[in-house]
Amino acid sequence: MESLIIAPSILAANFAELGSEIDMLNASQAEWIHVDVMDGMFVPNISFGFPVLEAVNKRANKVLDVHLMIEKPERYLEAFAKAGAQVLTVHYETCPHLHRTVQQIKDLGCLAGVALNPSTPVHVLEDIISDLDLVLIMSVNPGFGGQKFIPNAIKKTKEVAELAASKGVTKLKIEIDGGVSISNAPDLIHAGANVLVAGNFVFSSPNPIDTIANLVKLGN
Repeated sequence: MESLIIAPSILAANFAELGSEIDMLNASQAEWIHVDVMDGMFVPNISFGFPVLEAVNKRANKVLDVHLMIEKPERYLEAFAKAGAQVLTVHYETCPHLHRTVQQIKDLGCLAGVALNPSTPVHVLEDIISDLDLVLIMSVNPGFGGQKFIPNAIKKTKEVAELAASKGVTKLKIEIDGGVSISNAPDLIHAGANVLVAGNFVFSSPNPIDTIANLVKLGN
């Protein structure tokens, strides 16, 4: 299993102090910064666009993990890559031509990920998982931070790990997004997760750097 990556979600950051929040993440053991992009169509919320991502990219010294919760993401892949995305994840539910979209992401030099909503079964990835760098399991319904963790995500994590193993995929990143905390992280890691997105749990803690370090220790 690959080493555990913590990817704090800046959706939970203090936007009035975003530069300082990025500096804090730069000083932490987090390897990735998770950027949730929402369009108000696929999900009932609107978040960041290209100017914010470009600004974060200039300040950050971490991998920018961009999660596109948007319709027709193929229209914007090149622009997000140019703005600084190094990981691009699209939703299975928004991509009727998923193989083509995944190849677009790879052609841009980014890691290619596919996200599954809580109600989307893992078996839909059977014909594409060998082409993926990452599978993202939504452990909340996409659209808002601060939601309660859906326990079925642990089962789905195990199913993704088993599907990958059955296809001979050995270096897949299995990412969990939504309601991740120190209480459910051990079960997720045991099930096969190796990337944990943490938003409120990190940014609402008294010492975010220590909180990130404590999560990292779980993977050792």
